[in-house]
Parts: sequence; structure tokens; C-alpha cells
Amino acid sequence: MSSQKGNVSRSRPQKYKNTKAFKNDKYGATVQVKKANSKIHDGLCQHCKGVLEWKVKYNKYKPLTQLKKCVKCSQKTIRDAYHIICKPCSLQLDVCCKCGKNEEIVIPVNSHLDSNEQEEEEPKRKKGNKRGKKEEEDFDSDEDYDDEDDDDFEDEADFDIDSKPKNTQNKRDVIPDVSLLNVKD
Repeated sequence: MSSQKGNVSRSRPQKYKNTKAFKNDKYGATVQVKKANSKIHDGLCQHCKGVLEWKVKYNKYKPLTQLKKCVKCSQKTIRDAYHIICKPCSLQLDVCCKCGKNEEIVIPVNSHLDSNEQEEEEPKRKKGNKRGKKEEEDFDSDEDYDDEDDDDFEDEADFDIDSKPKNTQNKRDVIPDVSLLNVKD
């Protein structure tokens, strides 16, 4: 803008225009830049979220090295940079973690963790269902014994009282299956 007092309008367009957008990981991303890019800004209002995304985009975001003290509960519980209120206090008071204003929170606190947990539980449930069906089949086969077979076991037990119990092991129990192992170079 011009240096004239009270002149708020410019008569010409800007002189130097960027032809390419800035990339914060143009020459290889450092660990700090990778963490900043992958960070999810939750518990913030729309304005504060935009500010932090701008800082990340233009390489101005500096993460905390030590825990910071919360303004509301006065405990060192803040782990995120530029925040003034810890996440439990923010949830309880329903305020933005960065500015402390009672505005609409764009991404609720820990909502990304809930979705990740649900995605991880689905495969576990499927595996559990397969295992459960297999166990049910085993139980069904155990119930098919006849009463005559039970008499045979009692008779055999009378003859084998003096003898020592036999150790029967499968070769699979002794030798581990190495075909399932993943070897990393």
C-alpha cells in the first residue's frame, strides 16, 4: 500500500506475483514437518483451525518441547502448541482450546481416535466370529458321543491304572512352523 496518510486503495496491482505455491516439504520433509503435516487440529473453532493450518502450510508451526500449563485447571496438561486450555477442560466447558471462546468446535476432541478404534475393531470382530464358529463346531462334535463309548473308556481306565501315562505329542507341537515368519533385511 502507499505511504500516504488515509489512502486505503491501491491504484496498481502487486508487482511480484508468485507463479508456484509454497511447499513446506519441497526439499525433503524433516521429522518435524512430517509431524506437523499429519497433525489433526481438534478441539478448535473454525478461525483457530485456519490459523494453525496456515502455520503448518507455510512452515511457521513450532511444536511444544515441554508441557504447558492450562489456564482453567492450572495443571501442566497441554501437549499441543498454541493452545491455552487442555482438552479435558475444553470438553467440560465446551470452548476452543486455542482462543478459549465459546464457539462451535469444528472437529470435536478425540473424534479421530474414535473412528480409528472403530476401524480397528471391525477386523477383530470378524476374526472373533470365525473363531467362535470354529469353537461351536468343536462343541457340537463333543456332544455326539454315545453312552456305549463312555463304558469303553471306564474299562480301559481299569486296565491302565498301573501303567504310566503316555506322553503323546505331535511333531507340529515340537517343531515351530517357520513358513509364517517375515524376515526383514
